[in-house]
Amino acid sequence: METKRTTNTIWSAFRYGFLKITPLLLGFLFLGLSYGIYIHSMGFSWGYTLALSALIYAGSMEFVTVAMLLSPFDPVSAFLITLMVNGRHIFYGLSMLTVYRNTGWLKTYLIFGMTDESFSINYISQIPTEISKKWCYFL
Repeated sequence: METKRTTNTIWSAFRYGFLKITPLLLGFLFLGLSYGIYIHSMGFSWGYTLALSALIYAGSMEFVTVAMLLSPFDPVSAFLITLMVNGRHIFYGLSMLTVYRNTGWLKTYLIFGMTDESFSINYISQIPTEISKKWCYFL
């Protein structure tokens, strides 16, 4: 019986969350398409596109990385640029500690897997009480 209840809980959280993120999916589609066009126009093959997309989680850093790959190697500058571009995630994570308070083992993933878009959706969402917040945030 517990498995059926958990499945229903997860399914209702998925349905509610999917309606919230549908516009974001379109945004990610166009962002990914523009990234693919950009990196291809800079002379990289599709293999680089896939590798960078898989290895770099921060979407804005993917664009910056293309420029860094075409310039002379400077690890200090690469580190500082990455820190400046992605430093905002420190504040996202800190501000979500209270929102994600009762999410159990998912809390670590929710904080470290956060994007700008998931932050804004999860921070302002008024999730109904009958829907599991933990699974809604995760899905």
